[in-house]
Amino acid sequence: MNSRTLTVPHKRSACPETSASEEIPSYIKQGSKAYTRAGIALFLAGFASFSLIYCVQPLLPDFANSFGISPTQSSLALSVTTGFLSFAIVLAGAFSQAMGRRGLMFCSMTLAALLNCVVAVLPEWHGVLLARSLEGFVLGGVPAVAMAWLAEEIDPKDLGKAMGLYVGGVAFGAMMGRVSMGLLTEIASWRVAMGVLGALCLLSAIGFVLLLPASQHFVRKPGLNLNYHLQSWKMHLQDLKLIKLYVIGFMLISIFVTLFNYSTFRLTAEPYSFNQTQVSFIFLAFAFGIVSSSMAGSLADRYGRTPLLIAAFVLMLAGALLTLMTPIIGIICGVALVTTGFFVGHSVASSAVGAAAKSAKGHASSLYLLFYYLGSSISGSVGGWFWQHGGWPAVVMFTASYAVAGLLLIYAGIWREKHAAHSQVL
Repeated sequence: MNSRTLTVPHKRSACPETSASEEIPSYIKQGSKAYTRAGIALFLAGFASFSLIYCVQPLLPDFANSFGISPTQSSLALSVTTGFLSFAIVLAGAFSQAMGRRGLMFCSMTLAALLNCVVAVLPEWHGVLLARSLEGFVLGGVPAVAMAWLAEEIDPKDLGKAMGLYVGGVAFGAMMGRVSMGLLTEIASWRVAMGVLGALCLLSAIGFVLLLPASQHFVRKPGLNLNYHLQSWKMHLQDLKLIKLYVIGFMLISIFVTLFNYSTFRLTAEPYSFNQTQVSFIFLAFAFGIVSSSMAGSLADRYGRTPLLIAAFVLMLAGALLTLMTPIIGIICGVALVTTGFFVGHSVASSAVGAAAKSAKGHASSLYLLFYYLGSSISGSVGGWFWQHGGWPAVVMFTASYAVAGLLLIYAGIWREKHAAHSQVL
């Protein structure tokens, strides 16, 4: 009797089918129902989180008028959000190891949507900044964790395409958040617009948590092991390949956010004098981002990531220079090129981080997004100084310098790799 009771667990643990399913869970592959559900869920996450982050961008002139503040001060409505978001992302990477991916993302989306509704009723500017800061802080639970979930659960062969779909959701959310803000503000007020968007994002959070498949490769680490997190971040910050990707992310978002921040002030002033609805239509250029980000994964698989990153910075540089033209068609074409280049670059760089990190992928993704949102926060506000002191040409000069620096960084990496290969041959 005793021998039977001892042999049963031995047979169960030795069963090939059981051990394979428990020890080596299968990845989610393109074409499966789980892949479709994951794609829709993460599209909703990208839509909700990024529409909430950037919904204030077309409202910056309205804030300046409503609260009697300068353009640089009004840009803080976005900068404080992305600033707090950048640091919250790092913490979220650590908390998600203990709490789980899906639950943390759902809570983050829900709280941020509610805070957006709170902003709609606050009477003072400092209260708006406080609520926007909290909104950025709670949203830290979405971007890095979403990237880590994709890197862990999606088949490596399909990761580039899946990341492109997520970034496409980000582009759609960023576009609709901006465009809907302009339209609703023209019809009612910016306060009504903020409230409506908050309610819509709350519904997106519910759809997300119902659709996202459960994690199969996530290994929960109960408690907060500070030493583990510090060692993981230290390991990634010692990897030159990852550091280069982090700096590239900083440069990409710096160009993108700065140009869009102050294009709203340019277009509402003479000689254009656009109203809020007309200004919001320029954000329809994000449609180029939706298409380009979804294609970036396939193109990277075919041509490699480095050529696409070079193309991204070239497109953004050319687009920034085109916006110096006075005719509105030139400005629109320039914005379209900048948008296309940004989403190609961001899609490629973010997927490269997941591929380059051999372990602790959530920590690697959180560091990428830390640099990414610091670029949005710092450069987005510094760009206000250039706008106030040099107008649009100064803004273009500021952003173009980032594009040139990005190209030099990539070419320096290519030269270093060729030099190292030549040294080994010798």
